[in-house]
Amino acid sequence: MIAAFAPATVSNVAAGFDVLGFALEEPGDIVVARLADAPGVVIGEVTGDGGRLSRDPGRNTAGAAVQALLAALGTRQGIVLDVHKGLPLASGVGSSGASAVAAVVAVNELLGRPASLEGVCQAAMQGEQAGCGAVHPDNVAPSLYGGFVLARSVEPPDIVRLPVPAGLSCAVLHPHQEVQTGAARALLGDSVPLSTAVRQWANLGALVSALHTGDLALLSRALVDHVAEPKRAVLVPGFARVKAAALEAGALGCSLSGSGPSIFALAPSPDEARRVGQAMATAFGQEPGPGADLWISAVGTTGARVVDLAGGR
Repeated sequence: MIAAFAPATVSNVAAGFDVLGFALEEPGDIVVARLADAPGVVIGEVTGDGGRLSRDPGRNTAGAAVQALLAALGTRQGIVLDVHKGLPLASGVGSSGASAVAAVVAVNELLGRPASLEGVCQAAMQGEQAGCGAVHPDNVAPSLYGGFVLARSVEPPDIVRLPVPAGLSCAVLHPHQEVQTGAARALLGDSVPLSTAVRQWANLGALVSALHTGDLALLSRALVDHVAEPKRAVLVPGFARVKAAALEAGALGCSLSGSGPSIFALAPSPDEARRVGQAMATAFGQEPGPGADLWISAVGTTGARVVDLAGGR
């Protein structure tokens, strides 16, 4: 029996719609894998999902990812998966991707690591696509590799790992509501004005440069989303108030995490991220409606890993 943990992720990161993401240290999902006598993948115990996730392995992101891994390895070995959700569903922090990543990392370890890290990543992406209808490498890749990643291509996979400036930390406010990725994507339409695209490309290039040079002032100027945030912000009550509070408290930048409802803000250090996070939570509390979770984390450089359930991570 092998257990693996895969962390939450922030995707898009303002300027990097569908291509840029980074990992948190926590929270995340844990998947436990064990060998079975009969061939095929079986979904065993599932916790933390409120009974909502499919137990059909072909429609469950963890199960579908392991099916893809076993097919790539050419083995019919039987596997049972127990999925323990630490991430809320439809939360904008890569919940489905984390389950897929944790599952394939656990199974690859259980089988003696026959697949490369790139093969594990591809299986996780295939699993997420089968399980939830779309593939999001800007969630899957940072959850697996840790740190910042740029998904240059999906077919074939071309994942570029980027450096993380020392101390860079994040506050994530997760309102207790759900935003379905498909509905949020439908708001964007299928075209972007050229002038908008140029501004977005410029910010993405500057953001990547800032990560390489550790230039936090440039990073701050680059954390602007001209494509998704202007259309999706209406889905998250209080977003404008929370963003304004984060920036006033010293955040380098603030935007939606993925398609929302989670809102992230980057800060130069853990202490500053905590201060920014408290300002975000206070601002959100002024908005009538559901409560929220607040997560404070350094940008997680480790990514998915095998864990000891008895002794902790």
